[in-house]
Amino acid sequence: MTVISHDSGLTQGSITQPPSGFDRFINTGTKLLAWFFAIGTIALLAYIIYEIGLSAIPAIKEHGASLITSNEYEPNADKYGLRAPILGTLYSSALALAIATVFGLAISIFLSQGFIPRKLEVVFKNIVELLAAIPSVVYGLWGIYFVIPFLRDMLEPLGFTLGARSMLPAALVLAIMVLPTISAISYDALTSVNPRIKEAAFGLGATRWEAILKVIVPTASTGIFGSVILGFGRALGETMALAMLLGNKNVFSFSLLDPGNTLAALIANNFPEAGEVEMNVLLFAGMTLLAITLVVNVIGASIIQVANRGKKGARQ
Repeated sequence: MTVISHDSGLTQGSITQPPSGFDRFINTGTKLLAWFFAIGTIALLAYIIYEIGLSAIPAIKEHGASLITSNEYEPNADKYGLRAPILGTLYSSALALAIATVFGLAISIFLSQGFIPRKLEVVFKNIVELLAAIPSVVYGLWGIYFVIPFLRDMLEPLGFTLGARSMLPAALVLAIMVLPTISAISYDALTSVNPRIKEAAFGLGATRWEAILKVIVPTASTGIFGSVILGFGRALGETMALAMLLGNKNVFSFSLLDPGNTLAALIANNFPEAGEVEMNVLLFAGMTLLAITLVVNVIGASIIQVANRGKKGARQ
């Protein structure tokens, strides 16, 4: 049996001695600080909801359900319908998410499954993540001067007319803006899969793509789904690029060639010149956007928790 000497150089708080008063002070201080920031974050969110909701009450009292059921938004006629921007927010985000999910997952698979050398993998990963650092106004300018002319030249020979502002270029630019979020988190989810799972799939005779699509991706599905939810939240709140590309027209259409509007773009375009009545309506629009974002995140978190419980149960 090995005997540990008290003179072996062990410091305070080691396995043979209780933590010192300073160690306990640091531990307690760290816990209190963590609780402070956690409670502070919740309190800040509650305060934001309270202030915006309080400011939106006059608009709710004056216009009632017509705020979310009417398409007419004419401040000069005292008409404030937000139905078109609400639907436009959901529609543009869904379109962008559909595009970004496909390409984001493809990029994450390409970078994480050994298709290219490690050095190139790091380079391409950094390039994709760099897209998230580009300001949204730059994306908007790029959409106006490159994406719209490019799409117009592509569609006119096919008999389609693309206006100066429409949903199609807005959705494409928004998809590129969401792409780094989905690809980065999906990459982390795929690389966190236990290598033994992949080796077991090969041992059972699976090909490379069978192992990826039938074993690795399903195993990482929770993380991938989380990336999609975060991407959706990113798309819902995007402002400048959509304000520059959609056309600020309060009419909703499923056509990709028609202009439209979103809640964030509506607020950005009308807030500087809004009077008191319209200001309350715009604050209600902000409250609605916040509510949609919170609901999406809560649903996503709930689904992820259910998926995690299912995986734990399967392991047991």
